[in-house]
Amino acid sequence: MQKLIFHPKWDKTISIKDRKLIELCFAEAAVMENQPIEFTPLWHARNHKQELLVTAIVHNTSKQPFSFHERKISYHDRAGKAAEHQFSIKSLIIEPHTSMPWTFIFPLNTIIKGPLHENAKLEI
Repeated sequence: MQKLIFHPKWDKTISIKDRKLIELCFAEAAVMENQPIEFTPLWHARNHKQELLVTAIVHNTSKQPFSFHERKISYHDRAGKAAEHQFSIKSLIIEPHTSMPWTFIFPLNTIIKGPLHENAKLEI
């Protein structure tokens, strides 16, 4: 059974509105047990540096902790790959049977195309 947790930094800063939205998306997520890591996309945006910020709930359905150290992640929409980046987030370790929201920041030089369509998804 998956449990939803928030990274301590998120727990201190997330708005009540966003927390409720994430909790609702988590409750409605159809997580498949045959994939050790799955993503439930929440939203994407661009920051002042034109980097792509993709917020998703990361689901670790495996029996092992999962680290985002040296992990290549791509972001796809219906037209194909939109961005790809090698992440080294040492502080992001998702414990077994745990889900956690996170924002992945794709630097400008890793964005392949834009604008993005709805129903985009993250992949490892």
